[in-house]
Amino acid sequence: MPRKDDDKTSFPDPEEITRKLSDFLRSNFGDKVSFGTMNEPLSPFGQPSAHGEESDLRDDTAFSPELDFELIPRQIKDHLDRYVIRQDEAKRTLAIAVCDHYHHAAYLKRLAETNPAEAMRVEFAKQNVILVGPTGVGKTYLIKHIAELIGVPFVKADATKFSETGYVGGDVDDLVRELVRKADGRVELAQYGIVYLDEIDKIASASNLGGRDVSGRGVQTTLLKLMEETEVPVRNPQDMPSQMQAMFEMTRSGGRTTRETINTRHILFIVSGAFSGLEKIMDRRLRQGPIGFAAAAENGAVVSHERSFEPITQDFIDFGFEAEFIGRLPVRVVCEPLSALDLFEIMKHSEGSLVRQYEREFECYGIRAEFTDEALHAIAEAAAREKTGARGLMTVCERLLRHFKFELPGTSVTELRITAELVADPAATLAAILEGAAPATDPRVVAEIASFRRKFESEHGVRLVFEAAAVARLKILSEESGQSVLDLCVGKFRDFQFGLQLIRKNTGQTTFPVTSEAIDDPDKYLSNLVVASYRG
Repeated sequence: MPRKDDDKTSFPDPEEITRKLSDFLRSNFGDKVSFGTMNEPLSPFGQPSAHGEESDLRDDTAFSPELDFELIPRQIKDHLDRYVIRQDEAKRTLAIAVCDHYHHAAYLKRLAETNPAEAMRVEFAKQNVILVGPTGVGKTYLIKHIAELIGVPFVKADATKFSETGYVGGDVDDLVRELVRKADGRVELAQYGIVYLDEIDKIASASNLGGRDVSGRGVQTTLLKLMEETEVPVRNPQDMPSQMQAMFEMTRSGGRTTRETINTRHILFIVSGAFSGLEKIMDRRLRQGPIGFAAAAENGAVVSHERSFEPITQDFIDFGFEAEFIGRLPVRVVCEPLSALDLFEIMKHSEGSLVRQYEREFECYGIRAEFTDEALHAIAEAAAREKTGARGLMTVCERLLRHFKFELPGTSVTELRITAELVADPAATLAAILEGAAPATDPRVVAEIASFRRKFESEHGVRLVFEAAAVARLKILSEESGQSVLDLCVGKFRDFQFGLQLIRKNTGQTTFPVTSEAIDDPDKYLSNLVVASYRG
């Protein structure tokens, strides 16, 4: 007779239970029902987080365990100036709000270490922020780079993805839980993070809406507790994997369990939106005013034009926000629309310029792209007509250059100069380039030439432009000799830089064409160039 102990089976681990539950749900309900794994924390949207619109916008760098904030507003603005063009008043206001918030938080943290009771008695009015501005003016970019500079956990989400109950859409508490995930589970660090809610204007309730508005007013109400001070359970009670994990931890600890929470007192909340229609509410308010004797008695002062177009609390209430909700966003930041000149400055000087992106994309095909200032002005003018701010730059550039990306890779073309003429008539320019290009060649040939050209320019400060005939000749020589194109270039132009530097000194020339003659006899070709430079 088997012993009683033999009937005992080992208790399955969480991964095994999760796998079996997933198989059960899939076999009974198909792929429409899924079960998340416990090793992959869920995002506020019920799916494993990945880098994207709702994910962490910071680099995956380690956070400091201590809140050591010593920045001043000017330093934050200087950092933002590197990435965002204009919006000076918005940058100043944000910099001040962020500095005030984290200086208060750091002070209270130090006080709590020596006198916890006194720290709890200190009044702390949070400077949560509301950003107003049309699409594409840099609202998200501003907050992204502030979080990168400070080095705190940062969560961005779309306000329209949440509902009052969490059964349809996400639960707003998941925003705070996501901060914990970004901080690698360190609650003490997550409680100093930044939560950024975009599209906040989409949850405003229409003034003539009857009945209960679950998707708008209800979400505002549930956000109130987060923006002040509340305790949020680190594990979502509606999330089955989280609750199972808690159950296994309780089993391991012999039935003892702790309900871990995160306090939102020091979490900075920033919301933003385009607020289309808010300007009409403001204009109506400004047009309505006291008349007759009341108007004459109204201070006698002229309202500043600049200040008059800043929204006030009543404007937001008329737009559809609850007074309690908008009252918890005391810092109001207005971003200005971007002009064509602003868009040019973004492309020309911003560290995150779209021009750099296109240069990298063409470089992947072995093609060096160069934008002239005249072309950038033309692109900026076209983007301004799109009326989508800086996002219009991508729309225009994609429409302008998509056929170049398709037709030029695989040809002998290694240089693309984007000029005003190309912007005005891209089809004609592309046809002219293809007419002078050699037939489609091995992309590896062009890539190796591009690699050599980049290194040569980086080391010697002069630029080589390989003509189509030179590319074709290099391919033939590579096939005949069995050498790579890169090795051929290195061997043929080993001492080329000395002659080119001499020519540069004589004429100031920094760009030199490489013809098929230069491939066959580089010494003779270089000598002719040097002689010509002395003749003037």
